Amino acid sequence: MPHRSRIGEIVLEAEALTRPSAELEADRNSAIADLLHENRFIPRGAPDGPYTLNLALNEGRLVFDIRRADGAPIGAVILAMGPFRGLIKDYMMLVGAHHAAVAEGQQARIQAIDMGRRGLHNEGAELLAKRLDGKIDVDFDTARRLFTLICVLHQRLTH
Repeated sequence: MPHRSRIGEIVLEAEALTRPSAELEADRNSAIADLLHENRFIPRGAPDGPYTLNLALNEGRLVFDIRRADGAPIGAVILAMGPFRGLIKDYMMLVGAHHAAVAEGQQARIQAIDMGRRGLHNEGAELLAKRLDGKIDVDFDTARRLFTLICVLHQRLTH
């Protein structure tokens, strides 16, 4: 039986704004599939889940709109995007570099870029977990996948 303190459904609020690049679409799909398969997500003071998470960027802020599985609101956690911007910019640059390296068949460069992306994911996950501390308890893998989705949302709003 799946753990009840988890995300059961995730909705990206900017879905209709733009279509992400093929690389970001693949990252998004992978992050969502992995998140729904396994995650730890425990909003402070909330009833047992599973939860529906509406993740959005609104006026420069990251919004975690948490709802019960039936759609009833539980609460929202809002974080400033400022601390994430440099990491997101670097991540987007590496996504573009990865695409170019794949197109050119440069295996050594692809491996180096993948290492850089993993490092950025780890840094983004640590920052997100720290910013959510006391509000939402997440494990490292959940934070990594959520960071990927934050990058996708940010790309949709800036392109």
